[in-house]
Amino acid sequence: MTEMRIQQFKNVHECVGTIAKEDAVQDNVYKLTEIVGTSHKGTEDAIQTALSRVGKSIRNVRWFEVIATRGIVEPDGRIQYQVTLKVGFTLDG
Repeated sequence: MTEMRIQQFKNVHECVGTIAKEDAVQDNVYKLTEIVGTSHKGTEDAIQTALSRVGKSIRNVRWFEVIATRGIVEPDGRIQYQVTLKVGFTLDG
């Protein structure tokens, strides 16, 4: 999934719903990988950051699952949100 495709949705929930409808039409085989997105803005922004970046490296990203959420309190008091995602993408061929 390209960064442009992810950004066309208002939020990650709309993105997931649309992809689920597309995948319901055909049978696929998926490969899984885990990634971690970070953000100082919040967990949804950390998810968007992760999906935007993975879309630059992996083709055919179809779905994701949040498997862990955590945060770091930095010495200056700012909070960094970290979200671990399991990402599924279809194999070529």
